[in-house]
Amino acid sequence: MRVVVVGSGAAGLLAAYRAATLGHEVALVTKADLPESNTRYAQGGVAAVMPEADAGDDSVEAHVADTLVAGAGLCDVEAVRLLCAQGPERVRDLLALGLDLDRVDGPGSALARGREAAHSAARVLHSHGDSTGLSIEIALIGAVRTVPLEVHEHTMLRDLVVEADSRGGDGRGTGRRVVGVDVVRADGTSATLRADAVVLATGGAGQLFRHTTNPEVTTGDGVAAALRAGAVVADLEFYQFHPTALAVPGTPLISEAVRGEGAVLRDGAGRRFMLDVHPDAELAPRDVVARGIAAAMAAQGGAPVYLDATALGGQRLARRFPGITATLQTHGFDWGAEQVPVTPAAHYWMGGVRTDLSGRTSLPGLFAVGEAACTGVHGANRLASNSLLEALVFGWRAAEALDTQDWPTPPAARTLPVAASRGRKVSRPNGALSREALQALLWADAGLVRDAAGLRRAADALADARPAASGDPLRELEDRNLIDLGRAVVAAALARTESRGGHARSDHPAADPAQAVSTTWRLPAAALVPVAAPTTGALA
Repeated sequence: MRVVVVGSGAAGLLAAYRAATLGHEVALVTKADLPESNTRYAQGGVAAVMPEADAGDDSVEAHVADTLVAGAGLCDVEAVRLLCAQGPERVRDLLALGLDLDRVDGPGSALARGREAAHSAARVLHSHGDSTGLSIEIALIGAVRTVPLEVHEHTMLRDLVVEADSRGGDGRGTGRRVVGVDVVRADGTSATLRADAVVLATGGAGQLFRHTTNPEVTTGDGVAAALRAGAVVADLEFYQFHPTALAVPGTPLISEAVRGEGAVLRDGAGRRFMLDVHPDAELAPRDVVARGIAAAMAAQGGAPVYLDATALGGQRLARRFPGITATLQTHGFDWGAEQVPVTPAAHYWMGGVRTDLSGRTSLPGLFAVGEAACTGVHGANRLASNSLLEALVFGWRAAEALDTQDWPTPPAARTLPVAASRGRKVSRPNGALSREALQALLWADAGLVRDAAGLRRAADALADARPAASGDPLRELEDRNLIDLGRAVVAAALARTESRGGHARSDHPAADPAQAVSTTWRLPAAALVPVAAPTTGALA
């Protein structure tokens, strides 16, 4: 069968590789160069309980328990068990494809294990210290180049191609089926790639926010396209803010593994403030640490707090975290001798296109994997280093299920009180919204801590928003996606009147047991992309 995979992070690359090895005709579409994705910037590692790591004090059951605790009551237990049980085998697949993981005492010795926040044991595997994502990306690109598939670089997803589904009257909800993708190339030309199945692996939408650890390509293209096509999305209000991004332009990430090695957080007066916030202090769940930092910053007029790793010594830091050390040196910091300023930044979206355990969405023909998907494994707050694991496990599972004939009945979903922007002309001058203005709006009113007044203010500002003219058609397409997703995130955040995981409401500071359920959404029928007339043709 013909398969289009959109996105070249770990989930997309593994899905494309596995699909090709199973004999499918595969086209891999990516917006930038093949290696450019969130995966390559992942520093901390991949969490997996493996005998090869001499994990005698750990277990899959403990990994499951830690994931459920971090997920704050919203995880899908079956998905979590599958993630933790199948993760080790997927890591072994990568080792067979050439992934070089760090070892305790050189080649042939046990895999080295690191400790990160909210893990009860050291189970995080890493490569070259803090370059795990890059190493995985390199291994998977090498694998992709050994199998027969097409690669379309510098090719952006504009929308999914949908047709009327002859089976639409059997409870699937929209009567629509995905039959390909509409793409735009860097030179401005368009194309339609027809397929029997489309796999979205387009990552998150960190560019919604003024401060993010994500690269510029993370504009939520796949989730936005799926939403416009009629797919059910879920848990959009849950955005994880990484506690420690370097407080300089670009906010580069400083891995949680640094705190796992013993670094601590201090306020401007030198006080280790997280001791008063949570019993686990710097190793508390990410949402707790991020809000603790935000509160400390607010108490000192918004100035950054400091990450103090000086007790580890410069040589140990350079050996364990060579990439971070180089980044800090570029910005003039010697973290072996001085504290470095840090601030929270948008990092990972727990929400996305709702899928089953094989990556199937509510639309026949459409799969979603990686950060673009909401599988239920992360709940309200992702456990550190589970993202790469999810990409591997569910990217593989989606490829295995491509020729499925049975499609799951979609879950019941609320209608989003939003209208998708279709690139229409601005209806009035103040309807144009630049990316920078959107990012500032969502950072202020739908960011780390929210309330009803701010969310309503954001909803009003986005109600008639259209992308501002930039002279760059591809950037305007990205901005259309960000505006569509901004509306959806704000609507979901307004609907959840409690605080849970990555969603914090200052006007509803406690968790509400009655709201310990996943929320699912879809656009009204009038806002969906038109159904295409049936056409024929192979992959372009």
